[in-house]
Amino acid sequence: MEIEDIRTFVEVADAGGVTPAAQRLGISKSMVSRRIARLEAELGAQLLSRTTRGIALTEEGATFRDYAARISAEIDAARETILPAGELRGRLRVAAPLSFGPTHFAPVLAQMARRHPQLHVYSCYTDRFVDLITEGFDCAIRVGYLPDSNLVARRVGPRYGKFVASPAYVAANGAPETPDELLNHQALMQGTEVWQVADGDQVLNIRPQGRFKADNGVALLAAALEGIGIARLPDGLTDQHIATGTLVEVMTRYPPPTAGIFVVRPPAQHPSRKVRVLTEMLIECFDSGS
Repeated sequence: MEIEDIRTFVEVADAGGVTPAAQRLGISKSMVSRRIARLEAELGAQLLSRTTRGIALTEEGATFRDYAARISAEIDAARETILPAGELRGRLRVAAPLSFGPTHFAPVLAQMARRHPQLHVYSCYTDRFVDLITEGFDCAIRVGYLPDSNLVARRVGPRYGKFVASPAYVAANGAPETPDELLNHQALMQGTEVWQVADGDQVLNIRPQGRFKADNGVALLAAALEGIGIARLPDGLTDQHIATGTLVEVMTRYPPPTAGIFVVRPPAQHPSRKVRVLTEMLIECFDSGS
């Protein structure tokens, strides 16, 4: 029984189909199908069945999937233990935010790939919270305030932010000075989220209203520059515009509380060496307090 056949079966089961599994593995769909057929022949059992919605696990497949996932994880751990010190190989799949990732995290991932020539790095930039297990990611880099989940999180640095608006918006609507005044302004938001503001050592929750919403910070930045409303954005997106005067900070006595940059991974006894190395590199880059 080939370990690559077992690993391929786990990918198909978790991805819900041959096509997404092939994309994750970087091989053809026909290769995936051959590996699954070979595994089923060796086991003498049908592991997958086709439905109108795609691929579904049979009862035997559901039982075998858990054992197969553990076998794959153990093989990966065993391979890591015999690698030369510091050497990484295999595949690392990372999800990172679209608003912050290409400018701040992509250079770290590129540096990691340069240091480890046998490591294959696949990064996905999106501001939605990907399902790490279902979508087959080793880890994700997330910025902001983490919701409760069963994922394991490691803080790798702080993230500072501001409430900002364009000079034209302030000239036309005034600048709020308190959280209550902010409620009377147009807020640029990702949804119906609660905004947090720092009042000394206390954190206050407010529910702003606004007519412009977007699913990433770059789009909200564009709306702020056009004078549509007030945005709560990380310094990495606004510093240049504040320096040139195209944005101004508002409500300076009540800034957003310091958020964090986190590496999150699926629950497991120990993180893989690839995730540990990435985490250490991110700490080195972002945990200076700047």
